[in-house]
Amino acid sequence: MNLASIAIKNTRRNIFRTVLTVVGVAVAMLAFLLLRTVLSAWLVGAEYAAKDRIATRHKVTFVMWLPKHYAEDVKQIPGVGAVTYMNWFGAHLPGKESQFFANLATDPKTFLDVYDEISLPADQKQNWLEDRRGAIVGAVLARQFGWKVGDKVTLEGSIYPGMWEFNIDGIYSATRKSIDQSSFYFNWEYMNELAPGPAKEKIGWISSKVPNPSEAGRVSKAIDKLFDPRDIQTLSMSERAMNTSFLGMMSTLLTAMQIVSLVILLIMMLILGNTIAMGVRERTHEYGVLRAIGFLPKHLTAFVLGEATVLGLAGGLLGLALGVPLINQGVGRFMEENFTGFFPYFRVADKDAIISVVLSIVLALIAAAVPAYQVSRLNVINALRKVG
Repeated sequence: MNLASIAIKNTRRNIFRTVLTVVGVAVAMLAFLLLRTVLSAWLVGAEYAAKDRIATRHKVTFVMWLPKHYAEDVKQIPGVGAVTYMNWFGAHLPGKESQFFANLATDPKTFLDVYDEISLPADQKQNWLEDRRGAIVGAVLARQFGWKVGDKVTLEGSIYPGMWEFNIDGIYSATRKSIDQSSFYFNWEYMNELAPGPAKEKIGWISSKVPNPSEAGRVSKAIDKLFDPRDIQTLSMSERAMNTSFLGMMSTLLTAMQIVSLVILLIMMLILGNTIAMGVRERTHEYGVLRAIGFLPKHLTAFVLGEATVLGLAGGLLGLALGVPLINQGVGRFMEENFTGFFPYFRVADKDAIISVVLSIVLALIAAAVPAYQVSRLNVINALRKVG
């Protein structure tokens, strides 16, 4: 028998209360884990952005176009490797406006050189290069809509009005999380042919690959300097910075979710604190006996903190055991298949799983701090007089 085993046995003094406390902690940690996963899913594009890519857009705003020939000019900048360009198309399946997914016009010949994490079978790649109406779609998006190679798909345009017909030439997967598997890419030339007058020969942004990532800052400045004397200036930045700028519109929502997650942790700490305080009050007479037979204040403190650690660890592990399959196989799969444009990756991150368990233990110890202090200051005579 040692102090640790005694602390563990104390949790079994009132099984019903202990079970309710552990379940309460587990539910709180499950909710915390879900919120953390939502935040991670929002930020995954910025977190895993490629370090060797630079994005160049209109200096004023992302929604304003650049002349297409700017992409050729960027290629002349020392330190720039492959260069491609894209336009946000903003179309949707007819009658399914609520099912958002990213669809972009690009140059197939250069796109796969810049975004080399896209994995596409050789025959599908060749078909896309040769098909003016061809498109490639991510594996997640294809699964969501049941698309197969060879299918014809019609999208209804908004920025570029009309009904646009595409051939599914390929279904790609991603070897890194720097690009999602829920986007729709097609030939820019097809869009340019039918685009209204002002939109012809225009592109949304330029993406450049920099063989030496440490040169990204210098190359970005060189690109912007090249276009400074022209009528349309540019703003170049790392891919991470560009993805983060997209998230700026959601900063209020993200902050609110952070606050909610902190409130959940506070509630969990109050639950633990109440349970531990009740246990200490009920065992005041026993603690008095222990002090009388020679146990030191530090021993009693260890009992209380040990019991808190057991409760926190049990609740954290139970929350993790419930949360990971629920989020990854349930909520995550639903979000990936139905909200691919917003949550291309919705999985519990390893670091969030570890943080949730560690926090459950740390907060349990914090919650037990006051009861543990009170036990250490226990008056033996008064404690022996107390019964029940």
